[in-house]
Amino acid sequence: MKKAIGTALHGVGRRKSSVARVWLKAGSGEIKVNGKSAKEYFPTDAARDAVTLPFRILSVGCTFDVKANVHGGGVTGQSEAIKLGISRALLLNDETLRKQMREFCLITVDSRVKERKKYGQKAARRKFQFVKR
Repeated sequence: MKKAIGTALHGVGRRKSSVARVWLKAGSGEIKVNGKSAKEYFPTDAARDAVTLPFRILSVGCTFDVKANVHGGGVTGQSEAIKLGISRALLLNDETLRKQMREFCLITVDSRVKERKKYGQKAARRKFQFVKR
């Protein structure tokens, strides 16, 4: 799942139906998502904040360039998947950050996914309106 490849650190993050593969290299703090900068790729501030959260919380700062390939899901799922991938990659660099990451739930996997629609119903749990007469 997580491996160090040469000088680059690699982490995989998943959230909802999104999967993010993240590589960290020593650099100036540039974040690229699918070939675009994070500011171009993510339309909302909340999504951009989720991606940079591990760097802001930990004392790592802007010492890593991030390259992320992400597919599936929407804006929230993709940003949360990248956050988990970055956190896992940072753990490869410094294992002593684990306790601090646990406090802020950075390496806790949120495995909730959308429940499927059932036949004979309007949605996953919503039933059709019952007519008595």
